[in-house]
Amino acid sequence: MGGYAVRVSAGWTNGSTRRWRGIREYVLDRDRWVCQLCFEPIEQRHRHPHPRSAQVHHLDGKRHGDNPERCVAAHRQCNLDAGEPAPAPDPEPRPLTEW
Repeated sequence: MGGYAVRVSAGWTNGSTRRWRGIREYVLDRDRWVCQLCFEPIEQRHRHPHPRSAQVHHLDGKRHGDNPERCVAAHRQCNLDAGEPAPAPDPEPRPLTEW
């Protein structure tokens, strides 16, 4: 694989869908093929698994869905480095109220 480590996200176990490919193309075009994590151009000639190939980063994490307004263009390596956002911490415990 060209010396690049391949990492499969748990959210992509069944591969891509036509809907996702449309969202991906929309996000990349909207962001003018510029990585929104490092702000450098994304070369369309680079293909997966090249670290500078095009991916789409989910700002809220994959588990929150594929809303294109919450996705940005990214290099593969920038996307992997950013990872999934940490889940929101649990709220502080409150004392029980007596009735």
